[in-house]
Amino acid sequence: MELREPTPDDADRVREVVRSAMTTSYALSPEQIETIVEAQFGDDRPTRDFEGSDAAVIVAESEVNGGPSTIAGVVVGELDGDEGEVRWLFVDPEHRGAGIGTELFETMVGALRDQGAERVRASTLEANMEGHGFFERFEYERLGVRQAEFGDESLEEYVYVEPSADEETEAEAEAEAEAGIDRKTKAEADGETGTATEADADGETDADEAEAEVDLPGTERRDGVPTATTDDGRQVYVDRDDELSGEEAPFFAAYLDEEFTERYGYYCAYCGSLDVTEDTMGRVECDECGNTHAARSGEAYDDSYL
Repeated sequence: MELREPTPDDADRVREVVRSAMTTSYALSPEQIETIVEAQFGDDRPTRDFEGSDAAVIVAESEVNGGPSTIAGVVVGELDGDEGEVRWLFVDPEHRGAGIGTELFETMVGALRDQGAERVRASTLEANMEGHGFFERFEYERLGVRQAEFGDESLEEYVYVEPSADEETEAEAEAEAEAGIDRKTKAEADGETGTATEADADGETDADEAEAEVDLPGTERRDGVPTATTDDGRQVYVDRDDELSGEEAPFFAAYLDEEFTERYGYYCAYCGSLDVTEDTMGRVECDECGNTHAARSGEAYDDSYL
């Protein structure tokens, strides 16, 4: 895999990757996707760099199944004074699972710091069904919600902050207000009230209750990490922070090691099976119970274009 700045000849391929990734992972109509692609990646925007603007694009070029090398992912970063932001991150569905997204994210964060960013944020549309867990794996915390305008479209966008960020100053609060960020916790953004209960009074938090309520059938804990066993006797580790929605229950990423570096596949939280398949378009289905990947709770859309 090679990370590099794109050239003008790469513009069409960059837009193709963006369309494909959004079609697979975003609860948006084809018309909405096209509006975003044209607004954010039209004309010469895919070839921006920090030398000529306050934004830069980095692409990842990779092979798949021994075929020719092609652009497999793209990341966009923006710089505003000493504030940096990872604005867009896309990986072609056919190239997922190879660590391309992680490489792009970490490289862009490094590039933003090289350009003088003291703090780095990340953002993604609320309609992104799979991207929120990605930032949380880096321990980025959801700061709040803002409105993003694309032509006539106004869409909600979640903003994340890095865990090492210092305590908020009055100037930072003013900057957030100017950027239109509505500060919310993750629980608030998900619609949770945070109302105290009798369990809270006894020392059990809402987060503890939520953890207890999510049943992971067929698992046991090893050093605090849920584990399951494959049909051929291998033990895999279930990453509860890497969640993919499902019609009956969520799917969680499964790994062969406790550090979550060697990916195995998905674990189905409905029946406890690891017999989960994912096609080239990113559709996920449990072969044991038929549980399928769906939009996140509260979203409704026609999945004929996924």
